Amino acid sequence: MRIVVAVDAGAELAAGLVGEGHDVLASVAASALALVAKDGMPGADAGRMLRTIADADAVVLEVNRETVTAAVVALCDRAGTRIVPLCDGLAEERLAAAFGLEQPHRRDAEPWRIAAAITAAPASARAPEARADPRVIVVWGPAGAPGRSTIAIELAVELARGGRHVGLVDADTHAPSIALSLGLADEGPGFAAACRQADFGALDARELSRVSVPLGRSGVDVLTGLNRPSRWPELTEARVAAALGVCREWADYTIVDVGASLERDEEIMSDLDGPRRNAATLAALRSADLVVAVAGADPVGVARFLRAHTELRATIGAVPIAVIANRLRPGALGIDARGQVRRTLDRFGGIGDVWFVPQDPRSADAALLAARPIAEIAPKSPLTLAVRRFVGEAVAAAPAPAARARGVRRGAA
Repeated sequence: MRIVVAVDAGAELAAGLVGEGHDVLASVAASALALVAKDGMPGADAGRMLRTIADADAVVLEVNRETVTAAVVALCDRAGTRIVPLCDGLAEERLAAAFGLEQPHRRDAEPWRIAAAITAAPASARAPEARADPRVIVVWGPAGAPGRSTIAIELAVELARGGRHVGLVDADTHAPSIALSLGLADEGPGFAAACRQADFGALDARELSRVSVPLGRSGVDVLTGLNRPSRWPELTEARVAAALGVCREWADYTIVDVGASLERDEEIMSDLDGPRRNAATLAALRSADLVVAVAGADPVGVARFLRAHTELRATIGAVPIAVIANRLRPGALGIDARGQVRRTLDRFGGIGDVWFVPQDPRSADAALLAARPIAEIAPKSPLTLAVRRFVGEAVAAAPAPAARARGVRRGAA
């Protein structure tokens, strides 16, 4: 392959890549691409560099704030040239991820390892795995309480019908509410304990069963959220991703309730290696097989959803999204409320498929008073039937897995 090495003191790396059978077109300083991109290089030199980049199959680029910019990425995109990032630490890895670059490699990695990575197809170019049966389903919605937690609870209960084992995870680091809604004690270990065990490599199905709380006889096991907002640093990105990976083997379906904010605050923080409050939300979304995006079915809720939907899509890439318009009622939208929401989402967000959940305050209040799911308190509620329709059409159209005894499930290794 034809390669440009844009690495400071990269002569040894360039020689190693040549030894591995690659054709190194040029070995330049790490800042060379940034200079070309912002017209900071003399005309003749810039022209040669642009032609070299266009002829190359890949650019091995040392990542830092001076070398990786939007202009550099756009330059390589226009030339159809792949960027292979090299990083020294976590801050550089986060910078590479923020610009959508592929998995970075260590700056001091052996040339043969980098050569092998260049030869292999990048993850973004590989065919995505089929996700016909989503195992991890993340329920997200914009700020303004559109009903994320309610939808997450009802989805979990509905999926548990027919003998499925469902895990319900509260990963909201801003305002966790599942334990409060279901009358469960939030003083137990919960999801934070699962994340700590995952960090040590000690999390398995047996440990998840130990730290979870069964929701009656529904077949739903709940991993409760943080009982104090100040504990959010416990839910780091790596811990959450590892814990949800184990949840895939523990339950038939795992429903994850997350916070609204998708903000990446690295640019406004002086400590680039420090914890991030939204890391749990971002990690869960990236681990998802399906994202259920909840919009409030009123003018303010739809506007908030449309503004946040673009950021959601940029965060999760190719992960499928199923949109639910929650609390649909004619009073807030007038005649043909369903049609108005559908047309607005289609026109301004390009969202064609929408499922609607009607407002049912009487059933919702009764369930909140009893600290039980709406499906148990009012099984014939329009809300329950709408969630059942959504599950059948968007999540679990296939026959339910065979029922398993609860004692075996909670005692399994």
